[in-house]
Amino acid sequence: MADIDDISTRIAGIILSPESVNGLINGAFTVPLDMGYMVYDVFDTGSRFRRETARIRMAGAIRNDILNYDHIIDAIKIIFNKFNIYVTETEQDNIYRGVITSFVGRMGANTIMAMITAAVLERVSFISATFKSKPIAVLTGTLLIGGMTERSIRTSERLEAENPEIYNLLSAKDYDLLYFLFEPSVQPFVDAMHIRITQGEPTFRKIIELVRKKINA
Repeated sequence: MADIDDISTRIAGIILSPESVNGLINGAFTVPLDMGYMVYDVFDTGSRFRRETARIRMAGAIRNDILNYDHIIDAIKIIFNKFNIYVTETEQDNIYRGVITSFVGRMGANTIMAMITAAVLERVSFISATFKSKPIAVLTGTLLIGGMTERSIRTSERLEAENPEIYNLLSAKDYDLLYFLFEPSVQPFVDAMHIRITQGEPTFRKIIELVRKKINA
C-alpha cells in the first residue's frame, strides 16, 4: 500500500489534469501485460475452477452488454460516490474545484468520471477496430482477449482481497470484472478508502488535507 503522500499526489494529479487519465488507461492496455497474464493462466492450475466460474460470469455480463457507456460510468460512479461519502461537501468543493473553476467544485467529479469512461471506451473501440480492419490480427486479438479475460479475473480477485468493501459494491452488478479497464485512474481513491479502513479516519483526513494543499499550491 502506498504512503499517504503518494496517494494524495496521485489524487491531486488526476484532479488537476483529468486529461491524464487517457495515458493511464492506454497504459493499462498493453500487449506484453495481457500475454503475460495468458501465460500465467496456462501454468496456474490451483485456482482454475474459481476462474472458470468467473469466466462464465463474464460471458453472461458481456451478453448483457456490460461493455457500454452506461455500465462503465455507473461502475466508476459507484467508486467516486463511495469516496465522496467520506468527504464533506465543503471539502469536495475545495478539491474538485481544480477541475472546472467556473462551476461548483462537486461537479468536477462528474467531469473526471466522464473522462475516464470516454478514455476506456476509446481504447476498447480502437482495439476492436484494429481487429476488424486487419484480418491477420484476428488470431493475435483472440489471444489477447484471453489474456485480458485472465487479467480481468485476477484484478477482480486482488480487489476482493485488498478492498472487499469496494469489491462487494461492484460485484453486485458484475462491475468487478470491468475494474481492470479503469483501475489506474481510480486506484488512488480506492487506496485512500483502504487507508481509512486499515489506519483510521484521522489518517484519511490527512490524505484529504494533503490533496487540498497540493491542488491549491
